[in-house]
Amino acid sequence: MNQRKRLGELLVESGKISQEQLEQALLIHKRTGDRLGQVLVDLGFITETGLLRVLEHSLGIPLIDLSTVRPEKEAVRLVPMSLAERHGIIPIRKKGNRLMVAMVDPTNFFAIDDLRMVTRCEIEPALAIEADIQKAIDQLYGVSDLVEKSVSQIQKDEYAYSSEIETSEDAPVINIVNSLISQAVKTGASDIHLEPQEKGLRVRFRVDGVLREMTSFPKHTQGAIISRVKIISGMDIAEKRAPQDGRIQVQEAGRAVDVRVSSLPTIYGEKVVMRILDQKASILDVDALGFSADNLRKFRKMYKHTYGMILITGPTGSGKTTTLYSVLTELNSPTQNIITIEDPVEYRLNGINQVQVSNKAGMTFASGLRSILRQDPNIIMVGEIRDRETAEIAIRAALTGHLVLSTLHTNDAAGAVTRLIDMGIEPFLVASSVLGVVAQRLVRKICPECRQPYVPFPDSPECLMMPENPETCALLYHGAGCIHCGNTGYRGRLAVHEVMVMSPALRELVVQRASNAVLTTQSIAEGMQTIQQDGMSKVLDGRTSLKEMLRVTYDESKEG
Repeated sequence: MNQRKRLGELLVESGKISQEQLEQALLIHKRTGDRLGQVLVDLGFITETGLLRVLEHSLGIPLIDLSTVRPEKEAVRLVPMSLAERHGIIPIRKKGNRLMVAMVDPTNFFAIDDLRMVTRCEIEPALAIEADIQKAIDQLYGVSDLVEKSVSQIQKDEYAYSSEIETSEDAPVINIVNSLISQAVKTGASDIHLEPQEKGLRVRFRVDGVLREMTSFPKHTQGAIISRVKIISGMDIAEKRAPQDGRIQVQEAGRAVDVRVSSLPTIYGEKVVMRILDQKASILDVDALGFSADNLRKFRKMYKHTYGMILITGPTGSGKTTTLYSVLTELNSPTQNIITIEDPVEYRLNGINQVQVSNKAGMTFASGLRSILRQDPNIIMVGEIRDRETAEIAIRAALTGHLVLSTLHTNDAAGAVTRLIDMGIEPFLVASSVLGVVAQRLVRKICPECRQPYVPFPDSPECLMMPENPETCALLYHGAGCIHCGNTGYRGRLAVHEVMVMSPALRELVVQRASNAVLTTQSIAEGMQTIQQDGMSKVLDGRTSLKEMLRVTYDESKEG
């Protein structure tokens, strides 16, 4: 076995590619600088798995599955992120003076020599899929490598933002802020929290609805980092005692990403939250929202009406706006005049007229809605019904030939109806205008890469929560944690729903001012699944865990 053979030679000798194919790939490799193996895969001459199998067999180098192998932190610290990215490698473990490193191409002897010089270890190469290596780099290095490099460059006395930082593109504070945003987009985070503490600046990302601590910066860097964010988002850096709002547009992976920025003075300095509005990451397809077949059929029947009101309800961050946008995307056509009024407009939808609330300019939901009604709309989306005036205009629009979509903050579907009545809307108007209500929550999906089945013990909390006989507890699933999900066991989210269709019997109960409990009982009798029941069906399907479903839905089930 000659381990100094080049990749091309090994592939030709094994008969996987021809000499002509190798020469063609080498020309592209020399012109673009892309790795030869990747060029061969891109040209379709060999699959990535086929490439790795040849190397494994020819060189006797093990193939590692990074979804199940966790690299040791001590090993990762030995290799700088820049080197890992340049050569497509991830350190796995260090034993004595030997460092095992997963590589895309173990015949890249320049990479091995670089690693040997930097780590002063003997390098033991292993094979891994390139996409898995890149995920591992993003997960294991993240912003921590940048923190170590950049923090030392920010001078101890640099509490205030200076003009010199603004003019130097290589300034460490610019690198830090850019890297935070880039890492958040790659991770799929919805928010970045910069939180001043007594002895430092904590950074947390909200991923799949749950905050995750990412890193922390020394206290002396806090002023420069916060000021940099305020500068690029158009805030006043001199104002530190009042809350401010701003906006940034950044380019990430060739696409524009909007970032909404909010600052809030705290006792240790200004806390900043950056909300990432990544249109590519949003779901705009009703079929992909997680509705069960029966709930989807009921929901679609609702919004196929030409007039009436449909309400989506749930707490903040439960995906209500995404559901509305998905419906509008499906209903959008050259024959429909669709107008929205939102606070703020989160995503731009082609072919739809979107209006932003502006209290300074006197454009409230109510005044904007009045103006919209003079614009000959077919479909109106009101971001949120917050007061009686908005509710009255929206209901009047629904009764006069318009399809109105809106949101409310209530715990269940029946609560949306009683909330309108509590606002002062006459029950007969609510009964006449509302077509139906969808209550929803978002639950994290079990990571498909590390999903594992298990059977709970008969006396475990899981079995006690099962709808069936606890003695015959069902097969359940959980995520073990892997590189693909940041070792959380979850990746992505799906919605659980409660779809209440306004039937003649329900309309009669609404007119009689029936309570939430009575309306819910009648809806269940007519075939409605509660959020808890819908969630449990998704637990049994293996799409989410019982623990996650209870975290999101159990507390609310106790409330009115």
